[in-house]
Amino acid sequence: MACLLETPIRMSVLSEVTASSRHYVDRLFDPDPQKVLQGVIDMKNAVIGNNKQKANLIVLGAVPRLLYLLQQETSSTELKTECAVVLGSLAMGTENNVKSLLDCHIIPALLQGLLSPDLKFIEACLRCLRTIFTSPVTPEELLYTDATVIPHLMALLSRSRYTQEYICQIFSHCCKGPDHQTILFNHGAVQNIAHLLTSVSYKVRMQALKCFSVLAFENPQVSMTLVNVLVDGELLPQIFVKMLQRDKPIEMQLTSAKCLTYMCRAGAIRTDDNCIVLKTLPCLVRMCSKERLLEERVEGAETLAYLIEPDVELQRIASITDHLIAMLADYFKYPSSVSAITDIKRLDHDLKHAHELRQAAFKLYASLGANDEDIRKKIIETENMMDRIVTGLSESSVKVRLAAVRCLHSLSRSVQQLRTSFQDHAVWKPLMKVLQNAPDEILVVASSMLCNLLLEFSPSKEPILESGAVELLCGLTQSENPALRVNGIWALMNMAFQAEQKIKADILRSLSTEQLFRLLSDSDLNVLMKTLGLLRNLLSTRPHIDKIMSTHGKQIMQAVTLILEGEHNIEVKEQNIYSRNTWASKQNSRSLCHAGQA
Repeated sequence: MACLLETPIRMSVLSEVTASSRHYVDRLFDPDPQKVLQGVIDMKNAVIGNNKQKANLIVLGAVPRLLYLLQQETSSTELKTECAVVLGSLAMGTENNVKSLLDCHIIPALLQGLLSPDLKFIEACLRCLRTIFTSPVTPEELLYTDATVIPHLMALLSRSRYTQEYICQIFSHCCKGPDHQTILFNHGAVQNIAHLLTSVSYKVRMQALKCFSVLAFENPQVSMTLVNVLVDGELLPQIFVKMLQRDKPIEMQLTSAKCLTYMCRAGAIRTDDNCIVLKTLPCLVRMCSKERLLEERVEGAETLAYLIEPDVELQRIASITDHLIAMLADYFKYPSSVSAITDIKRLDHDLKHAHELRQAAFKLYASLGANDEDIRKKIIETENMMDRIVTGLSESSVKVRLAAVRCLHSLSRSVQQLRTSFQDHAVWKPLMKVLQNAPDEILVVASSMLCNLLLEFSPSKEPILESGAVELLCGLTQSENPALRVNGIWALMNMAFQAEQKIKADILRSLSTEQLFRLLSDSDLNVLMKTLGLLRNLLSTRPHIDKIMSTHGKQIMQAVTLILEGEHNIEVKEQNIYSRNTWASKQNSRSLCHAGQA
């Protein structure tokens, strides 16, 4: 049965299925093998660069017949090879074409073809597999279903420069997490691919480099192995450093910088190593300049943000390298005004990358301002920076909104900025809108930032309280996401610090004692600690203790006693004992005052 396109076939499409298209398919069923071979060759020539012809042939059932011929033992090697070439060409059409090929179980057929002794046929199958696996509609898991596939691909790496290029490209696209990294690592990916970095073929070197970047990402085991690998007497990091020199292609510089960045973040290379401070960081800053293509600027900024994120000294060095902070402001100027662009292709290109540029800039600003007060000040003083961040909070792109919130959260760690710029731009207003309806990944960062805006010295605290923040935060404490529960209770704790009795009563009423006690028995340690902190802030003065303990005293003391008797670490018990003793001493003091008056 023919494998049909998933989208409904309109009559207009069917009318375009020409007689010549039918003729190509009919020739695949000719009893003469030579005529079948010539038919496949003619089909190959007909579909090159012609997506309409490709769709027509798929609709007419060419794929099942091509796969049948490819797998038949009686088919000549030349016919099998030509069939693999045509299937590869069909896969280079639309995503619907790839879906149709997958529906016809093309991957098992091509993997079976890799067992052939004929190199040309193997290369054709690999080329087709490369095209299919690099499509976004292909599940990566299909590569790992059969445990014999990966070791066989490793063995094929030595056959030719084409098998090296295609297999490395398949690996780099299908390695999407720690499980995949482990499988490839355990089957000798590092040893089998390392020597390819010295290949005479640029394409092979690049695909090998990309393989190492995905293998090393957030993987200490792979990274610690890579740092000690020797290739022709040179350590791998030294080879990566050579590959990011200015005279190398930009693609190679960027990918090498990624490899060194990921190895550094995984702990295999020190952050103060010269290859990071003097080579990788300056290379990534160069990628952010106006001279680079927009996609290169995006990749450079995002990689640099990841490199410097946890290290204060790298943040300081980056901030003074090539005027980076001012350079990033240019990321917000795309697309250029329509009147200034006469080339429609350039406008389309700018529009395509505008969201990615803003996202990358926000990410890098967030990393730069994570720790240093002077850097935060420079960022905020950059041209229209606060307005851009506030605008970013309402972007249609979830990724841009998330990056904008992260940037704002990073800058909100500054006491001075909380009192000045954040108040001048009423940042709390768009933030509260974000918190009303957003995915969890945005809610986690936005609620964490709200904790900072609710500190006692923040001018935003009062208007946030008036906007209904108590109910919103109490709602977060009921989330299934532990990070949201922590942030919800943390913000309430900040809100209750030195607050009036009315605010504390509102918190208790909205939260309810039942939810409070559920939080005190939460399995997440951070939730428990912040709940104890909230209780301590709610019961911080004698009148407040009297008021709250008169109605909830028995339940509160029972809860803290259960925590003290439970299997909790010393930090929790210290916080618990401190809180209990504070409440008890203030109550006893109050009782003694009453006794003296009597």
